[in-house]
Amino acid sequence: MRMYDLIDKKKRNGVLTDSEIKFMVDSYFAGEIPDYQMSAMLMAIWFNGMNDHEITELTKVMAHSGDMIDLSAIEGKKVDKHSTGGVGDKTTLIVAPIVAACGGKVAKMSGRGLGHTGGTIDKLESIPGYRTVLSRDEFFNTVNECGLSLIGQSGNLAPADKKLYALRDVTATVDSIPLIASSIMSKKLAAGSDCILLDVKTGSGAFMKTLDDSIKLAETMVAIGEGAGRRTVAMITDMDTPLGLSIGNSLEVIESMEVLQGHGPADLTEVSLQLAANMLYLVGKGSLEDCRKLAEVSINDGTAFERFCKMVKAQGGDDSVLRDYDKFAKAPYQCEVIAKTDGFITNMNSETIGVTSMILGAGRETKENDIDFSAGLVIHKKYGDEVKSGDSLVTLYTSKKDSLDEAEKLYRTAIQIGNKKPPQKPLIYARVERGKIEKF
Repeated sequence: MRMYDLIDKKKRNGVLTDSEIKFMVDSYFAGEIPDYQMSAMLMAIWFNGMNDHEITELTKVMAHSGDMIDLSAIEGKKVDKHSTGGVGDKTTLIVAPIVAACGGKVAKMSGRGLGHTGGTIDKLESIPGYRTVLSRDEFFNTVNECGLSLIGQSGNLAPADKKLYALRDVTATVDSIPLIASSIMSKKLAAGSDCILLDVKTGSGAFMKTLDDSIKLAETMVAIGEGAGRRTVAMITDMDTPLGLSIGNSLEVIESMEVLQGHGPADLTEVSLQLAANMLYLVGKGSLEDCRKLAEVSINDGTAFERFCKMVKAQGGDDSVLRDYDKFAKAPYQCEVIAKTDGFITNMNSETIGVTSMILGAGRETKENDIDFSAGLVIHKKYGDEVKSGDSLVTLYTSKKDSLDEAEKLYRTAIQIGNKKPPQKPLIYARVERGKIEKF
């Protein structure tokens, strides 16, 4: 078998066999196929795509290139969640304890943030003492005792995907649905859960900017999961507007705790309840309606919040900060951005708002950058809200005083104030199961 022949086949829109895909990935990972040949293949896939079977096989081969985690030591059905990334997306901190409080098991490995999107692990590390690295036995024991554990990703999870992604990043082939889908799902399959819920973001702050592309990506990933024997559902959620009001690590933990105690922003609460209901549905806790009610009860009676506190304590964290937010480290500098005109917020660019938080110190440009856990921003006026001249639009928090001017100027470019109240946008656009798309 020669890589030249496989490139030529895909260039002519041919379908690669299982053995050809395995040869291609395994040989590239082993260093036997050079970057220039794999680059040619990636571009051929970018132009001609892959069918569902090819994508599923590519995903499986990449998943098996490293550790395949066996979660059988954890009792009950395990459900995983993946978000394609967004600004203010702290839903994992909310849905995981809700699912655990309702009898599901969440053994989740999450990543760090890079660029304008925040990472779950960075948020968790803003809790003093919280350990995101556990031994396998500690991880399993925590899930069995608490119903959930949130840790960092294993360094050997789908390593072939890591090598391929680095090549995609420098060959303009990142934005290919078959390659995005197989990259995400290879890590989800390797992580070992029985069921997978996908939160596919759409809009200005998301990788997928249009609803059609988001649905297509969701359909592809659902097909991969189901083809690999995992029950999989995808939700298409809005990311034209940041989710919730807080952006920045400790600020997002605080807001998540507010949701778990029934006091959080309406949009974040609603999206979290929908995601949690679908995760409970996947592990067989009843109809979607029944699962929604279970999720609501777990917030109302405090069991979801207490589950999160129990997990934090089990992983070495100081859970007292979750009950008294003043114990979190505070940013020494803050600034109110004041509205200069009357009107309504008619547009918010989530990506630009995410970059604003990064300038303040809440994000990183490279993996080696340090993060200021106290930095970020709290939004006071969101899309559709009425604004009066002199109103505070947002509060900026930072340890870098000289970043405030740049951050304020950038934030002002991220919002538009118009004369007319804009139309309401849905928080959730669609739900995708195998062979079924439900638009809302």
